[in-house]
Amino acid sequence: MLAIMIRRLLALSFCPFLVSAEEAATPPSGAKELFNGRDLSGWEGWNPHESAKFVKDPAKLEENRAKQRAEFATNWRVENGELVNDGHGPYASTLQDYGDIELWIDYKTVAKADSGIYLRGTPQVQIWDHHQTVVPEKPDRRPDLGSGGLFNNTPKTPGRDPLELADKAFGEWNHFHILQVGARTTVDLNGKRVVDHAIMENYWDRTLPLPAKGPIQLQTHGGEIRWKNLRVREIPGDEANAILEKQGNEGYRQILNGKDLTGWAGPVDNYEVRADGAVVCKPGKGGTIYFNEELSDFQARVEFQLPPGGNNGLAIRYPGQGDTAYVGMCELQVLDTEHPKYAKLDPRQAHGSAYGMAAATRGYLRPTGEWNFQEVTIKGSTIRVELNGSVILDTDLAKVTETLANKEHPGKDRTSGFFGFAGHNEPVAFRKVMIKKL
Repeated sequence: MLAIMIRRLLALSFCPFLVSAEEAATPPSGAKELFNGRDLSGWEGWNPHESAKFVKDPAKLEENRAKQRAEFATNWRVENGELVNDGHGPYASTLQDYGDIELWIDYKTVAKADSGIYLRGTPQVQIWDHHQTVVPEKPDRRPDLGSGGLFNNTPKTPGRDPLELADKAFGEWNHFHILQVGARTTVDLNGKRVVDHAIMENYWDRTLPLPAKGPIQLQTHGGEIRWKNLRVREIPGDEANAILEKQGNEGYRQILNGKDLTGWAGPVDNYEVRADGAVVCKPGKGGTIYFNEELSDFQARVEFQLPPGGNNGLAIRYPGQGDTAYVGMCELQVLDTEHPKYAKLDPRQAHGSAYGMAAATRGYLRPTGEWNFQEVTIKGSTIRVELNGSVILDTDLAKVTETLANKEHPGKDRTSGFFGFAGHNEPVAFRKVMIKKL
């Protein structure tokens, strides 16, 4: 009884927890059923690979989608409370889109395993039982690959392959527990960690991050597969931030004490530390303040909160005076990009961009007023920005040849400087500011 109570308490925490497939039959607090065990409610048929052929023709795309919806019940059925596919037809796709989630799924293969779980409409957490042999027409399906890996990632992606082989024998139920935060994927298979906080690539466009939201899809691939105990829990922003903060936090040190701006320089009187420990510009004030320790290569982690239309920035290799967007290596925008007043924004001014030089990908900020988690990596002339678990900027400023309004950025080649906030008279809040030298 004590062990059961402990497991239930763990189910309420944000960290992935390990349970057996049998124990997973009881949904944790806050999870909802994706499959009711009776019919196909909440699901539709959709193979995105088929639809991709018609992406430039909206009329044919909708015709294809309608055809797949109509075919769905031909290849999918409910039997003994299990969702069963005969190995053919469109994928089972949730009608609802999901972003950051915790997902529980049991599956069983009868004859062979070649399937997968698409997250945000993107392939995939692989189902490929390592007990089977490689077939000649699919030499990329290595027998040691096993299930749980991020199969459609490119081979160079860290964490792509499973850390260990955890598939049960054919005909036995397997249990997945998946945590998806931003593009970061963690997979437990049958109680074993097989993927640990790895980035899932955007298969549809590898130059972009994984979409911010999309459906959960169960792939069909030539052989019967059965599913049950499908449950999902949507992860709120603060919990997602805590998950991201916990990962890879060795070597960081806090540079804000939550009480005052000791250790900081510049126009510090223009800023204040709130009762909750967050730093904000005073009304109508601004300017660039910086942590008074010169840095070369480093990583910074920070949580920030945007008011409607909020505008600030991160000063990178700032020399201590002047406009960091030009005399520093850069200013990384901190901006409520989606506010109507920024409708005509140049892409190089969007949140996360190296201001005026390199554009970040939009669409990954949390709703205005929520806290965001951002990690910035500065190595030589390169900058990488990961926002809420998704890489929105990965650029080399040494290769920049065109700038906004053709304005020069003489500081972009700086090799050292200070880190700080480039305030613009608005109460953008910062907290949990951490630095790690590289």
